[in-house]
Amino acid sequence: MQTICVVEDEPAIADAVATRLRAEGFRVEVAADGPSGVALVEALQPDLVVLDLMLPGLDGIEVCRRIQRHRHVPVIMLTARGDESDLILGLRAGADDYIAKPFSPRALVARIHAVLRRTQASAGGPEPTVLRHNGVELDPSGRQGSHDGRPVHLTVTEFDLAAWFLRHPGVVFTREQLLQSVWGYPDGSGERTVDSHIQAVRRKLGSDFVRTVHGVGYGLGT
Repeated sequence: MQTICVVEDEPAIADAVATRLRAEGFRVEVAADGPSGVALVEALQPDLVVLDLMLPGLDGIEVCRRIQRHRHVPVIMLTARGDESDLILGLRAGADDYIAKPFSPRALVARIHAVLRRTQASAGGPEPTVLRHNGVELDPSGRQGSHDGRPVHLTVTEFDLAAWFLRHPGVVFTREQLLQSVWGYPDGSGERTVDSHIQAVRRKLGSDFVRTVHGVGYGLGT
């Protein structure tokens, strides 16, 4: 049974999420503030964390940073804000995805399953070939990356997105195609998720690593 920690200070949301996830077969534990969320994650070492951005004690950004210090744990961040800067901060802190409130429990469950599938696939039998392009190196066997010889920490989603472009040079993908192929979202919804992760990948691997084709989508830089 996989374990999920829900760190959410609104009882109605926390209860609804926990109830739905337990019905899906997950073991679920809940924390209602930042410090107790950090303690819960460190004690349980869960498979995934559902983390609210706005929390008492410590906000979600700081909680995300602290729980990623010794072990990368997949994080889906919940946010009531539409501010892109907050979402980028969440990705920089180590979040793999986010979903905006109000959201349907079904949509959250679908994203959780997609993130867990990517995490499990990365821990399975990764390909041995190192991917290289203009100073960027990705080693799928160790899930490690570097830029101009300097190690770069990439989240599971960032690594998979960068590797996808490296495996498909010369191909331009729409946001919907990337959501279906990289994220595993069958309905292709969540365009802001793609844009935010593209920004995070560019910040870590170089602004020219991914090129924008206006009116179409994204492709590997030349």
